[in-house]
Amino acid sequence: MQLNLVGKNFPITPALKSHAEEKLEALNERYSHVKNIHLVLHIEHLDHYAEATLHFHGSELHATAKANDMYLAIDQLSDKLSGQMQKLKDKAIDSQRQST
Repeated sequence: MQLNLVGKNFPITPALKSHAEEKLEALNERYSHVKNIHLVLHIEHLDHYAEATLHFHGSELHATAKANDMYLAIDQLSDKLSGQMQKLKDKAIDSQRQST
């Protein structure tokens, strides 16, 4: 899995980078077909945003999370992506079951 991490309007600290890598690596362990993730972290006014585009099973998933803390935004983003990936995986399993 390749991770592209971009920070807008603020520098990305090593602790923030390792937290993002840890959360997104957990997705890669759970769903083994993650090719790359483009993660953009930015701050607007007092809100912290985390946006990600993930390439999974030939599909492209996108999620955005907003929180008062960047670590919390990354956690929420990881949960959203996990839910989207599970939904996509369930659809694939259901279509295989219907075809047999």
